Amino acid sequence: MSLFFNAETMRFESSVHEPKRNRNVFLDVKPLPDDNALVNSPPRQARRNAFNNRVGFPPLTPKEAFVNAGPTDQTCMVFESSKPIYLVLRAIGVFPYTRLASGETAFILASPSMTYCVVFFLLLTVYIAFILLNRIEIVRTLEGRFEESVIAYLFIVNILPILIIPLMWYESRKVVSVVNGWVDFETVYRKTSGRALELRLRTKAQVVAILLPILCSLSVAITHVTMVDFKLLQVIPYCVLDSITYMMGGYWYLACETLSITAKILAEDFQRALRHVGPAAKVSEYRSLWLRLSKLARDTGFSTCYTFTFICLYLFFIITLSIYGLMSQISDGFGVKDIGLAVTAFCSVGLLFYICDEAHYASFNVRTNFQKKLLMVELSWMNTDAQTEINMFLRATEMNPSSINLGGFFDVNRTLFKSLLATMVTYLVVLLQFQISIPDEPSAMLMHSNSTHS
Repeated sequence: MSLFFNAETMRFESSVHEPKRNRNVFLDVKPLPDDNALVNSPPRQARRNAFNNRVGFPPLTPKEAFVNAGPTDQTCMVFESSKPIYLVLRAIGVFPYTRLASGETAFILASPSMTYCVVFFLLLTVYIAFILLNRIEIVRTLEGRFEESVIAYLFIVNILPILIIPLMWYESRKVVSVVNGWVDFETVYRKTSGRALELRLRTKAQVVAILLPILCSLSVAITHVTMVDFKLLQVIPYCVLDSITYMMGGYWYLACETLSITAKILAEDFQRALRHVGPAAKVSEYRSLWLRLSKLARDTGFSTCYTFTFICLYLFFIITLSIYGLMSQISDGFGVKDIGLAVTAFCSVGLLFYICDEAHYASFNVRTNFQKKLLMVELSWMNTDAQTEINMFLRATEMNPSSINLGGFFDVNRTLFKSLLATMVTYLVVLLQFQISIPDEPSAMLMHSNSTHS
């Protein structure tokens, strides 16, 4: 038995005694499609279901309603907008999802997509194993300065992104749950506003899906040309691994951008709905929509908590080693080898910044920006029920955090980026002090000869 607040009677009532005409949506209930609601419902119920005629939006023509609604109620504009990213992730073995005939997304172990991802991962692992053995042999036989050894380890660290693939397999069920959560959100939004959710992110997703692998391959080629002997067979797996890392960044960008744009659309629709008759009922419906959006924001971070925790730590390690390699050779001047280090450091810092900045921006739009819209609502002309609903809405935004958190490890925002950079500076100082304390080989030989002659 569930309790809910009835704006008409101003008291909490039980859902058992509530008549079936109540249309309140609970967050733990999957909305059901009712394409024939207007046909089979009584006149009063039909008027309540005619959402697009009572919230202040222009009525939709039959053609526009068909285009906006799609073939079924389960059509997910969020999935269609991000589909190019998902296709690339599945092509590189990261996200083995399956699209069902009902329009939902599923993670099925015994599926062609999972079989393909497993075969791809095994082949890539065997390929990288030979390269790793070669790199380990190079490090073992390396004789030179300390900073050269650190730079040599950089190519071994660059192999670590292969762990992203099994981590994402483990979290694919949660990612699929978030995608299906967007289907439910769009269903409720369509019934509340009378229109489909228009994101217009398809072009961005296509650009990201095409451009990122090309730029990753180009940066890997530049690094190998300037720092080590260029061997095509060794460059190819590094291109794949870099593409995996940066495509996960592309997935994160589209997920956070979807949250930001949806929050803006919801805020604008909410303000427009309050200008018309019956604001109390609309406030209740938009509060339910916002609670769903807030839950999607939290689930976005939780669904990939282990993967992006690993990515953040990996980027921190790469940035530290790359910048140390650049700073340790300043005394010798800027050479060709430093071009690869500069490219690696610049790309890694950029990816880490975008991961933190996009999550910060999404959290701001979902909560803080929405609270500003609520505080700017003029309450003087509203009745008591509407004012009570507005106050409950504000309280709901305070009690439900919308920050993107990686499974309780840490919040992803600009503060995280600042903290990682501050920690990186500390490690750089320690490495540089350690380098200074080690004498160069010529000076050590000179000191040894002087002590012998004396």
